[in-house]
Amino acid sequence: MSKFLWKGLLVSPAVLAASLVVSSTALAAEQPVEIAAAAQANLQLAGAATEAAKPETAKPETAEPASLASNLTAETIEKESANLYDGFANEPIAVAEQAKAPSNAVAADLSETKPAVAPANLSAEEPVAEQIPAVAPADLSETQPAVAPDNLNAEKAAAQPQQISQSTHPSAQPQAESNVLEQINEYSTEGSDSADAVGQVTSVSQLSDVRPTDWAFQALQSLVERYGCIAGYPDGSFRGNRAMTRYEFAAGLNACLDKVSQFIQGSRNRVMREDLASMQRLQEEFAAELATLRGRVDVLEARASELEANQFSTTTKLNGEVIFGLTGIARGDDAEGREADKTTAFGSRVRLNFDTSFSGKDLLRTRLQVLNLGSFSTNNTKTAEGELRFNAGPFAEASNTVGLDALLYQFPLGKNTTVILEANAGAADDFANTVNPYFDGDGGYGALSNFGTRNPIYYLTAGSGIALRHQFGEKLELSLGYLAGNAASPTQGNGLFNGSYGGLAQLTFKPSERMVLGLTYVNSYNFVTGTGSNASNFPVRLGSFGLDSDSNLPVSSNSYGAQASWLLNRGFAIGGWAGYTNQRILSNLATPTGSVQRGDQKIWNWAVTLAFPDLLKEGNVAGILVGMEPRVTSSTNRTLPEDKDTSLHVEGFYQFKLSDNISITPGLIWLTAPDHNKNNSDLLIGVVRTTFTF
Repeated sequence: MSKFLWKGLLVSPAVLAASLVVSSTALAAEQPVEIAAAAQANLQLAGAATEAAKPETAKPETAEPASLASNLTAETIEKESANLYDGFANEPIAVAEQAKAPSNAVAADLSETKPAVAPANLSAEEPVAEQIPAVAPADLSETQPAVAPDNLNAEKAAAQPQQISQSTHPSAQPQAESNVLEQINEYSTEGSDSADAVGQVTSVSQLSDVRPTDWAFQALQSLVERYGCIAGYPDGSFRGNRAMTRYEFAAGLNACLDKVSQFIQGSRNRVMREDLASMQRLQEEFAAELATLRGRVDVLEARASELEANQFSTTTKLNGEVIFGLTGIARGDDAEGREADKTTAFGSRVRLNFDTSFSGKDLLRTRLQVLNLGSFSTNNTKTAEGELRFNAGPFAEASNTVGLDALLYQFPLGKNTTVILEANAGAADDFANTVNPYFDGDGGYGALSNFGTRNPIYYLTAGSGIALRHQFGEKLELSLGYLAGNAASPTQGNGLFNGSYGGLAQLTFKPSERMVLGLTYVNSYNFVTGTGSNASNFPVRLGSFGLDSDSNLPVSSNSYGAQASWLLNRGFAIGGWAGYTNQRILSNLATPTGSVQRGDQKIWNWAVTLAFPDLLKEGNVAGILVGMEPRVTSSTNRTLPEDKDTSLHVEGFYQFKLSDNISITPGLIWLTAPDHNKNNSDLLIGVVRTTFTF
């Protein structure tokens, strides 16, 4: 290789880049899929070299380059060019440049058969590897070899290439391309004797400054261990944050192109054949299992299609609860001091819930209910104490008539707020946490009685209206609700605002996952709790006090409650509540048998609960409750009844889970001094509840 071409390649990065472009283009024509990315990188390299060459100027020439330019003949240039570009005889490379005499710019035209490169200005004082001068190409034609221009001197700048265009001849040979790439790699490494010279590594672990957490670790690992085309420094470092030279880039790119070329020529194909053979062997080995899975998938698809074709609704899900109740009074007196009827009863409560969602975040619940288990308060005990949660209700009659029970629609309002619209049979537990997790199952599970289910002040609001729940973070929740008892009636003294109503506000505080606290306020009009003594339910129990009247006694009340539940460990929880109600008679009432004057009643209730979740078996719950149902502790006038004694409510149950859908709950309710009257003997009520869910 002549000294002229050696220096021409080292000094001219544009020519170097053009050579890479030509070689990569030839490879792309051979295997366009495998080395498309490499060809794209070469195009970017060529553009970068062209742009970088524009602002640079040649340094003053020494005597040696000037002499070389003057002594070279066209035949010498042609001979050396043919030696260098032997593999490119059939690949045309055009390098066009506008030549201007004042700036020594020379237009270069590289022909298909006889390319030539004019020498660039070199400085003898600087290392060749560090120079990046501009290119001064010669003017060549297809028929006549060009001679180096005579106007290159030490005072004038070298010409700057402005445009590089390339085309790939279909007859380019891979062997010639490989030779050119090897020459470029050799030229780029020669003349670099600095301490930063790089060395080839075979494993990414050999690079001391590369960590698995580096963002390019996987790319480096693949290039080093799979392709073997990334080098490290002799000290074992990679120096990934260091800016590389164009020589280093060309050398690394050339090494990767060589690996790609090797893969194309057979290595990669052999690997792929081995992988395909392994896959075929595995497929044959597990053919039976694959066929079984395919059959199962087909069956599941058929079932899914059948369900979609026959489903009730695309937006509605049906779930239900059925309760069978076997109940009876074992012993005791009723509120009037007579022995209670000990008849055993067997009844049921059925609820069907149609839960519809239109957006995935909202809920429209339509509940149909039928119950035929009569009330103890109406037929046996003559008091609301000990009334069951799943029967007809306090002083109510049972029937087998299917009716609309709960009807509500709830939807989110922002991220932390839920709005609940109650259209029928709304209750406080629809929008407020009653803080009685193991007892409040609304009759289906947990406690058996109304009193054991939740603090009685929650029963002072029911009907139709609106409510909302707002989360203040994860530990604090605000619940607000307004429900009217006869909102659908347009008659006088009824409706949404003129009839009975209950307004509830509650703050629920959850200091930890195991503890919940609740503070509740309820303002109500013409509502009673339906628990406790006849005196605490005085407005609807006038007949029990000898007052014969069909008129309603208007009352208002303000109630305050505090509830708590604490799961001490996985198998034991303690809880309870205390409630106070100030009930006021708003008007005088005259009856044929007497009269009632205005006045106030103070009513208290409390309870302590002990729960034993997962007792003997996961899913089982045992519960014990001791408390005092609502009792009138004082009254402002003599016409209003007052409870002189204290009755205790003791309840125990064990909910045994037979399966995910069936549970049996036997339990006992023991009332001391029924109706808060010590003259009445204790009542003992037995219950066996079976709950089915689907």
